Amino acid sequence: MAPSPPAPARRADAQRNIDAILDAAVESFARRPDTTLAEIAKAAGVGRVTLYGHFASRADLVDAAMARVLEHGDAVLEPLELDGDPAEALERLIATSWQLIHQSRSLLVAAQAELSSARIRDLHAGPAARAERLLARGQSEGVFRSDLPTSWLVATLHNVLHGAGDEINAGRLKPEDAARTVSLTILAAFAAR
Repeated sequence: MAPSPPAPARRADAQRNIDAILDAAVESFARRPDTTLAEIAKAAGVGRVTLYGHFASRADLVDAAMARVLEHGDAVLEPLELDGDPAEALERLIATSWQLIHQSRSLLVAAQAELSSARIRDLHAGPAARAERLLARGQSEGVFRSDLPTSWLVATLHNVLHGAGDEINAGRLKPEDAARTVSLTILAAFAAR
């Protein structure tokens, strides 16, 4: 009986380490955006050398953690019913998106400190495409204003959603009021003239 090759076992170990590091990073950044890499390594049950072997810098780890959270969010949003009345569908999208954003507010703070705004936009490409399809449909049906580009409406929605997180962090908005506040703001701003 020949021994099994060691390389696949190392690859499996490496993937387990990467998963443990990303899980720890997401949880740690969600609690405190300034969490150190040493704290994340400890939470993941790996050494700092192992962490740096997979993520060369804090920015690399934040990028990967943000990508993981957005991938999870995209899976949550995928089955969301966006047919029917575009305004009602947009309210559903805002409510569900807000829940996801609220859960990862502190991770976004870490991302804003480590990543370029262009990279953060790139990471949000999936959610942005979903919103763009809905808003374009609403424009074609005369529900949403068509005097502005759809891309501008998507950017506005993105900024208002994330602005709600900033307002909560500043103590000027209660988390339980955020989805309603964002919906009222967006629906008023986007309504067809």
